[in-house]
Amino acid sequence: MDKKVLKRHEVEEKYTWDLKRLFKTEKDYDNAVNEVMDLVDKFQENYKGKIKSVALINNALNDYRHLTTKLNYVGTYQNLHLSVDQTNEENVMRSGNIGIKYAEIGSKLTFFSSELKALNDELLNEAAKVSADNNLYIKEIMKDKKHSLSAEVEQALSEFSQVLGSTYPMYDKVKFSDMKFDSFEIDGKEYPMSFTLFENEWSYDSNHKVRRAAFKAFYEKLGEYENGLAHNYQTHVLKEKAYATLKGFDSVIDYLLYNQDVSRDMYDRQIDLIMEYLSKPMQKFAKHIKDIYGLDKLTYADLHLAIDDEFEPKVTIEESREYSINALSIYGSEYTEMVRKSFDERWIDFPQNLGKSTGGFCSSPYQKGSFILLNWNSQMSEVFVLAHELGHAGHFYYGGKNQNAFNTRPSLYFIEAPSTMNELIMADYLKKQNNDLRFNRWVLSTIISRTYYHNFVTHLLEAAYQREVYKRVDDKKPLSAKVLNELKLNVLKKFWGDTVEIDDYAGRTWMRQPHYFMGLYPYTYSAGLTVATATFEKIKNNELDINRWLDVLSAGGTKNPLELAKMVDVDLSTEKPLLETIKSISNIINEIVELTDKINESK
Repeated sequence: MDKKVLKRHEVEEKYTWDLKRLFKTEKDYDNAVNEVMDLVDKFQENYKGKIKSVALINNALNDYRHLTTKLNYVGTYQNLHLSVDQTNEENVMRSGNIGIKYAEIGSKLTFFSSELKALNDELLNEAAKVSADNNLYIKEIMKDKKHSLSAEVEQALSEFSQVLGSTYPMYDKVKFSDMKFDSFEIDGKEYPMSFTLFENEWSYDSNHKVRRAAFKAFYEKLGEYENGLAHNYQTHVLKEKAYATLKGFDSVIDYLLYNQDVSRDMYDRQIDLIMEYLSKPMQKFAKHIKDIYGLDKLTYADLHLAIDDEFEPKVTIEESREYSINALSIYGSEYTEMVRKSFDERWIDFPQNLGKSTGGFCSSPYQKGSFILLNWNSQMSEVFVLAHELGHAGHFYYGGKNQNAFNTRPSLYFIEAPSTMNELIMADYLKKQNNDLRFNRWVLSTIISRTYYHNFVTHLLEAAYQREVYKRVDDKKPLSAKVLNELKLNVLKKFWGDTVEIDDYAGRTWMRQPHYFMGLYPYTYSAGLTVATATFEKIKNNELDINRWLDVLSAGGTKNPLELAKMVDVDLSTEKPLLETIKSISNIINEIVELTDKINESK
């Protein structure tokens, strides 16, 4: 199999996103950066040491909202450029320059939060009452008072912002710029290797020799960087622990959950119940893969095998447009029009190319549409990825339409619910298009291997590992590459048991994902999918009008996760939604096995 990773200038422009929706030219971007710097200076001049009245509180917040929205546009623009080509020096320099500006801006604006928190609650409450736009922001300021730092400490930390925020960029620099992969050889044939090729191609390859050799070669290369990246990650979690201590939290986990408006029991429940009750159904699914391929053993390198590799449908980008429009039309005309615009106005960056971020994401600057990054491989499963990211786009389309810039983003706990909901909708749509047994089995297996495996297993195992890391940090125990590898390996072995033979190299899996630099992000995938599954079942059974889900999207960040879920009659304060979701996964796996038996009988 000959594969070449294109350079950015070699890909077709029509399949890339159009950043001109943010700034038509580089000069416009530069002018916007200068405008932001001027706005920051004016803001400091107008309000520093002067916020003493209700009117000034709200005037300052209105100006601050305007300023930070513009700041978000320039930050998004440079980040999107960098995310599609981290080998490009112009992108690197643009990112470095805005980083320097951000540090200066942070230093100049630090006073604002400190001065607001220094005001008495009576004055803040009065300001909140007279401004619906600023009400929630003011309430958050009051809530944060007990964990606030002195103005002097905040100022000092802002001066170190570039240094303190360097660990995530360092990870990306090593991953996309420094880490060079050699090709690997099987039966005299050379196979190229890169991070993108491994994540999107080789780990799914049905040739057992190629796939297993690719895993070995890939993880051996990771091993050459494990000590440096382990030290970088340790630096990151120690920084988080320092912030937690400064702000009065006993645990770094409690500190990170605080901003999510989520209790510790909601977090622990999500990890513990899945580890306990989902492992057996997923082991059954893994054994089914082993049986289908007639493998003598099932290894860590075999877990991404398709149930029916020969049947995996191919799909063009143009066909993905029709699937997306048709499946998501369940939401109504307005949502469908947004999906059309995402293709017509080039919201989506499809190609794989050298230096591009792996996986996918959706960035949605306020009221500017969305920017969706994919690594398109022409497999039908990519339609699910696209539906997922369009779910984020739809969320922020409705949130941005109905809320101001302060109130569009919900808690991180809820952020993956709209995206995973779209995967379930896509699966249901595809199943209804074809009664063929193999096609239905493919759809169901994709729900398991892409939607649930990815979110309920891959990311959940990241979360279980991450929790062990933070526990160790809270207990003041040191970290190293060896320790991190062992923690990850233990989590994998605990979940898969004797069903899967897991080589020691799999312990380096923590090196593949950037999620650990985003706080307690990994567990939120399964949390969001729990909400999505419970809601989708109600919609499918005609127990819930889908417009109520659109109301949830429109609420943006105006409610906490418990309140958002209650809008669609899902009670996250109990274990019921999660256990019912695990039961649904188990039922789908049973149906896949039954379909395989029927397919075999019909041969």
